[in-house]
Amino acid sequence: MVEKIEDMPAGSIGFRASGKLTREDYRDVLVPTLRGAVDGGEVRMLFVLSDFEELEPRAWLEDAKTGLELGFLKHSAWKRSAIVSDADWVKKAFRMFAWRRRARSRSTTSIRRRKPEPGWSAEAAAPGWRTG
Repeated sequence: MVEKIEDMPAGSIGFRASGKLTREDYRDVLVPTLRGAVDGGEVRMLFVLSDFEELEPRAWLEDAKTGLELGFLKHSAWKRSAIVSDADWVKKAFRMFAWRRRARSRSTTSIRRRKPEPGWSAEAAAPGWRTG
């Protein structure tokens, strides 16, 4: 299940996922939100995965299609991304593909609110949030 984080600062998008991601999660939540950000010209994304299990088989195709259409083919729109996960395999997979991203990216195991620091908040994937 995935849900959009509604209280994200202006200029950034956020998602919170747990359990299994489905094809409907992509079609109903992820793709429309990502498409809006990409069409706006700049993507700064926070993705929090807690108790994440896996992608359902039908979701793999949606993931690949979304990655190609909104990631690879629109790479210039991506400015920053952060993935927070308690699953080691997610962090390893993120690092494995991070070299292909034009945007600055980071993965971590925890996240907490903070006061923005000069130079960080203007460009951060999620201004007002800090990893670590």
